Amino acid sequence: MEILLPKMGESVAEATIIRCLAEEGQRVEADEALIEIATDKVDSEVPAPEDGTLVRWLVAEGDVVQVGQPIAEFQLDGEAAGSPAPAAAPTASSAAPASPAAEVVAAVAAPLASSEAPGRISGDRFYSPLVRSMAAAEGVGQTELDGITGTGLEGRVTKHDMQGFIASRGSAPAAPKPTAPAASRPPVITSGQDQIVEMDRMRKLIAAHMVTSVQTSPHVTSFVEADVTRIVQWRMKNKDEFMRRTGQKLTFTPFFIEAVARALRDFPGVNAQVDGDKIIMRGNINVGMAAATPQGNLIVPVIHNADQLNLVGLAEKVNELAGKARAGKLTADDMAGGTYTVSNVGTFGNVMGTPIINMPQVAILALGAIRKQPAVVEMPEGDVIAIRHRMFLSHSYDHRVVDGQLGGSFVRRVGDYLESFDLDRSIG
Repeated sequence: MEILLPKMGESVAEATIIRCLAEEGQRVEADEALIEIATDKVDSEVPAPEDGTLVRWLVAEGDVVQVGQPIAEFQLDGEAAGSPAPAAAPTASSAAPASPAAEVVAAVAAPLASSEAPGRISGDRFYSPLVRSMAAAEGVGQTELDGITGTGLEGRVTKHDMQGFIASRGSAPAAPKPTAPAASRPPVITSGQDQIVEMDRMRKLIAAHMVTSVQTSPHVTSFVEADVTRIVQWRMKNKDEFMRRTGQKLTFTPFFIEAVARALRDFPGVNAQVDGDKIIMRGNINVGMAAATPQGNLIVPVIHNADQLNLVGLAEKVNELAGKARAGKLTADDMAGGTYTVSNVGTFGNVMGTPIINMPQVAILALGAIRKQPAVVEMPEGDVIAIRHRMFLSHSYDHRVVDGQLGGSFVRRVGDYLESFDLDRSIG
């Protein structure tokens, strides 16, 4: 049977082979890790489906492999040839039935067997087999291919991009078309005191994703200042009891996630994603929370169905994901399916920020530091100056699909939910 690269979450189409953990001919047990892979979201391992022997690797370390592509040949225990086969070739009616596992793998692999070889990478850009074949058929050279503006995921060239390029290329005059000078990076001059550090794989992926987001989504940011004194007071009063009753440390993050989830229910146009010229209104509210890895990179584990969790459930999930991020143990499922992202820049003492959208999402919220400030408070007997706990909410959104009214109203609603927190609320 063939082992295929498994699906590792929404929007994950490929993975890089990091390390082969088993040798050809080695016997392995079910669920034993065979290979270590990395995506733009998380590193993970592919386990053996059952007890058996790894016959042959179909990939090598460093290869970029598509989801569903065969990565190894595997023989299940008990599937090896037992008694000698008859001399005559078996007919279809006399052939032994394949094992259920082999039948499933064969059904999935069948359409792949007749497809072309996997796509390749040129520089930092991946080209699918279809794009490669179209380029070869039309005589599009690598330089021309690298110059095509891609509209696919992370700027990849799609079939439609190729068709448009080929059509315009065919109608273009024979004379070379004058082009503007290619943008070049300014030279960097180093001295003996400088240290040159190569970006690791994760940092390169983050950099590419951020550049694509800025180049694709016209970012607009709206700011709201919220008075969170009631939340600060409730937390100070209840955090010890909260820990005693639930076993969970109570940070401010669950309060923020709760307010965001409620606002996303009120403004579903923010809980959306863009697919070409289509807007996908997401049915589930899955809030991603930016977290730092031990290497200092920023990743976004996801709280699925955040609107269905109470404060205790949110605290449990926040603490679980933050702990797994610090330990480097986040899984692909932990990272998949996000519909909106929150980034707590206040953790670093920042009062506000202008976050970059986590595409294909259409918005992201930065939470500033909570600070004590003198503020005007309206009282029945008149306005007074009081010390209040206040913070800035910075909401960046994709102006192609979220206009100022929607983007600004959403972040204002988040602020309203934070400010109206019930001081008499019970734990749980």
